[in-house]
Amino acid sequence: MPKSCLLYYVTDRSAFPGDERARRKRLLEKISEAVRAGVDYIQLREKDMPTRDLQKLASEAVHIVNQLRIENPALKTALLINSRTDVAIAVGAHGVHLRSDDISPREVRAIWEKRAAGAPDREFSFPEPIIGVSCHSAEEVTQAEADGATFAVFAPVFEKKGAPAAPLGLTQLRAACKVKMPVLALGGITLQNAKQCLDAGASGIAAIRLFQENEIAEIVSRLRHP
Repeated sequence: MPKSCLLYYVTDRSAFPGDERARRKRLLEKISEAVRAGVDYIQLREKDMPTRDLQKLASEAVHIVNQLRIENPALKTALLINSRTDVAIAVGAHGVHLRSDDISPREVRAIWEKRAAGAPDREFSFPEPIIGVSCHSAEEVTQAEADGATFAVFAPVFEKKGAPAAPLGLTQLRAACKVKMPVLALGGITLQNAKQCLDAGASGIAAIRLFQENEIAEIVSRLRHP
């Protein structure tokens, strides 16, 4: 698989053992691990958290990502906040990830630009947000691109244990990838089937368990240098 294969770690602290404090600590450690390993994007997807708690966790995650990028300018990982443009702006994240039924990327950019225009540069380092959008059909991918998304995540490609949605498969993934912007495959992705997604036209893969349950540096190496 090519070195340019985009990699997207989607977080889920509930999958870690222990109490809430232990899970948050482990999640932040995993975020640090992902940045060091060269993952392109991280989505903080802790949808069940109250706003205050989410903002605190997001602020800690942003600090980790930014500090590691300062220490090593070769690192380019961007942190996105799931659905919450307000939280992303408040903590200085690189962007947001939108649900398929969320506000449009165009609306996010308008909100972001308005906030950036009224803030000193030192308080708002990322005037151009990175915007990912979850899509479940080729039509939704096309619409996301038209609305100004940075990339789309197409899901679920493969069957995933416990998932309510039926897998869309490689044929639909191939149809969804006929746009100019990057499309990442999500849903049941493994080291064994990731190449099939890239061969179908995906620019990369997104995953939760693949990254959380393994050494991320090893996963990155095997995906980019098979």
